[in-house]
Amino acid sequence: MILHTVLIRFKSSVDKAQKKEIFEAIVALKDRLSGITDVRYGPNVSPEGLGGSFQDALVVTFENIEARDAYLVHAEHVAVGERIVASADGGLAGLLVFDLDI
Repeated sequence: MILHTVLIRFKSSVDKAQKKEIFEAIVALKDRLSGITDVRYGPNVSPEGLGGSFQDALVVTFENIEARDAYLVHAEHVAVGERIVASADGGLAGLLVFDLDI
């Protein structure tokens, strides 16, 4: 399985409803693409203060690398990805993506 983790530093102008709309667009892909087993998202709730300036995260669990790779190039994911980048403080600099093979 692959845990595809995206940490996001949203622009201050992006409100909770806009964040939810973006995240739910990723959740909707679970019903359209095979190989996605779970999608979770939300704000950082760690009391440690070690999240850098990343306030929100998205974690998509895939059955395997092939499912993740198909997702990455899928037109609907690309469109949502562009919205995420446009909503992130500093564009791509406002994102951290880390995939873990478990």
